Amino acid sequence: MREPGYVPPDLGLVGDAHIARYRETGGEVGYEWNGVATLLLTTTGRRTGAQRTSALIFGRDGADYLVIASKGGAPAHPGWYLNLEAHPQAEIQVRAEHIPVIGRTATAAERPRLWQIMTDLWPNYDVYRTRTDRVIPVVVLSPR
Repeated sequence: MREPGYVPPDLGLVGDAHIARYRETGGEVGYEWNGVATLLLTTTGRRTGAQRTSALIFGRDGADYLVIASKGGAPAHPGWYLNLEAHPQAEIQVRAEHIPVIGRTATAAERPRLWQIMTDLWPNYDVYRTRTDRVIPVVVLSPR
């Protein structure tokens, strides 16, 4: 059964393969994914202390970068989000540029405006919201 409003993405480049190609090519391959821009977010593991990288769709709000902790509407937050909560200092790669950032969850007051920025880019986020009871966080990544 197809969900109304859901557009299945091309999953030809995902996960570790997406991250590897993005890094190898300075974003020449992988920056654009299914018609949207992606970045690589590297966080510090909350339990292991190891560096963990995720490829994520992003938007912009002034100097800040925006990402959504959707996990496709799964009932639990993605690991990268939990890591960022524990260790807000992180790094993003946008194309070939590496940028140190501080991550935070958008406030309740700013969330609707930022959510709209992201759903304008990737309407599937609205579908993901119907799949879960949790509030899907909008994450603000501010260059430091």
